[in-house]
Amino acid sequence: MTRSRHHMEDREHPDSLPMVEIFETVEGEGSRAGFPTTFVRLFHCNLRCVWCDTPYSYAPEKPAFYMSIEEITEKVKQFAHAHVCLTGGEPLIHGEKSLQLIEALARLDITRDIHIETNGAVDLTLFASWRKEQPQHIGNKVRFILDYKLPASGEEKRMITANFAKLREDDEIKFVIAGEEDFVAAMRVLGKWHQKGQPLFSPVWEGMPPEQLVELMLKHRLSHVKLSLQLHKIIWDPDRRGV
Repeated sequence: MTRSRHHMEDREHPDSLPMVEIFETVEGEGSRAGFPTTFVRLFHCNLRCVWCDTPYSYAPEKPAFYMSIEEITEKVKQFAHAHVCLTGGEPLIHGEKSLQLIEALARLDITRDIHIETNGAVDLTLFASWRKEQPQHIGNKVRFILDYKLPASGEEKRMITANFAKLREDDEIKFVIAGEEDFVAAMRVLGKWHQKGQPLFSPVWEGMPPEQLVELMLKHRLSHVKLSLQLHKIIWDPDRRGV
């Protein structure tokens, strides 16, 4: 199915978002790793990373279903976890609709942390401006996990480096590293663009041995960088969905 056909389908659901899944598990990565979390996975992505582990979240696959923002928030309320991960695909690709969903989730009494896994190829201006304008008890709930793509992904040229200036201290910058070339590129990007946010280095699953990445981090004295492993792939079968 072509991209245009998918967007035609989306226009048939003007008040809804194309979805992949909503489920509960423990967060597998980053500063909230290990916390019980509700995952809201939206459909569509503007990148095609070589090592992507969620190819079912973009064309030529189809959305699993469509949900209104009210239906999504009701489902999140049923799980009742304080932590929510908004992911994809690329969850910010829907623009104003994505922002409406973020605001609805942030206004739920049960939520304490809403972290948004964004791929680095979507301008954060709209979303960062909204966050800044909100009362602290709303805006402080929302964090970006900026997944900066490195050379081995095949998508580094699509990265919007201006996004780094939109980050706060409690945001995170994730670098998925497939080898030493990626590692060197990540250090270069941090040296040039990093202002705020916790850098995370994560090895490509079954691509770069974690011990090799740790050795490089120690060799280069990267005391400000945190190793991030994908706990869900350690706990369950790496190909299992919904965990």
